Amino acid sequence: MSRIRKTIKLLGYDVFCGDLNALNLSNFSNKRKAVVNTINPHSYVVAKTDVNFEHSLKSSDFLIPDGSGIVLAARVLLNKKIDKVTGPDLHEYLLNDLNKTKGSCFYMGSSDATLGLIRDKVKKNYSSITVGVYSPPYKEKLSDLDNKEIIKQINFFSPDVLFIGMTAPKQEKWLEENKDKLNFGIASCVGAAFDWYAEVNKPPSRISKKLHLAWLERFFKEPIRMAPRIKSMLYFLYVIAMKKIKILVR
Repeated sequence: MSRIRKTIKLLGYDVFCGDLNALNLSNFSNKRKAVVNTINPHSYVVAKTDVNFEHSLKSSDFLIPDGSGIVLAARVLLNKKIDKVTGPDLHEYLLNDLNKTKGSCFYMGSSDATLGLIRDKVKKNYSSITVGVYSPPYKEKLSDLDNKEIIKQINFFSPDVLFIGMTAPKQEKWLEENKDKLNFGIASCVGAAFDWYAEVNKPPSRISKKLHLAWLERFFKEPIRMAPRIKSMLYFLYVIAMKKIKILVR
């Protein structure tokens, strides 16, 4: 079965610009694996000096434009209008699809407390979904024993959708390294969606999202955590400007 994809070549990456219906679970029955990752200005900049992370992003079956900067780059460099699709957007879409098909999902990452909140909320809002969770050890690098236990937990559950939340680039690299050992239909690294869905952290407001200023709102809430991302955004805008100048002078 062929996978329905619509992409544009942007900054060396095949960025998904189609309808999320292409991720309909019926397209990935019998655990035909699809890896869904996101790209934003910060991940683009980090990947320039992290070969394994770059490979993880480029190996994705679907690379979602999660960032106003990516939308801007498509418009400036390719004259293409694409829609921003955040990790939480993707998370919500997949949950709705799972609920229709009475499927299963598994959350790997975050703390036991946050995972408990997620599980309770999914059960309340999506009664047809079977939910599994596992909190891995908080370590910079997981041991072989840690990985074996994580894989064991996931495969015992064998989810239709596997959500991974260990922060980038750790989560993307972990999935790329272990995907061949895992049983899943779709696997997605959705990062902040864990805390936002559990309401541990408050997501950006609708108006800031609409105005493409969610990054600024997050900076005011978490200045230390967001500072590297702001730095990446500025460098990303510089890269876009230089590439646009090269296009104009050809």
